[in-house]
Amino acid sequence: MKKLILLLMMIVGLGVNQGCRISYKFNGAALDYNIYKTVHIGEFPIRAALVYAPLQQTFENELTDYVTRNTRLRVVDGAADLEIEGEITGYSLTPQAVTEDAYASMTRLTITVRVKYTDTKKEGNDIDQSFSAYRDFEASQMLMDVQEELCNQISKELVELIFNATLGNW
Repeated sequence: MKKLILLLMMIVGLGVNQGCRISYKFNGAALDYNIYKTVHIGEFPIRAALVYAPLQQTFENELTDYVTRNTRLRVVDGAADLEIEGEITGYSLTPQAVTEDAYASMTRLTITVRVKYTDTKKEGNDIDQSFSAYRDFEASQMLMDVQEELCNQISKELVELIFNATLGNW
């Protein structure tokens, strides 16, 4: 046992002496901050058939806040090292959990966002992809009563999905 501990200490000591550096990133960002310093987050206009006007601002604010909290990138207007833009392409309601009398007991709100991510520093990292998330709510509730909270929850989930696929490099 003592030999094992001694061996581990020697390995760790060699790593320290050789200038090795162990780095953990708990926020999921996998960026080289020597290369990437700025990000531009464009507008995400609503192009869906159904429109909830506050959704655009809610989503854009959530995305900007998340990037600011989880990276050291500076958010800028105009040209940047990384660019994120897109549009809200889907906002739909569908019945779920149909009861025996053919009425829906749950309704699903689904939001879809198309994202165009451009890495101006490295080719091959660009993404043009759609992301969707949803929440179910009681069909007895009016959409107007739950819409704001559901949009906030869905926006948070979409932002995490987008972050992981782009800046998180998953």
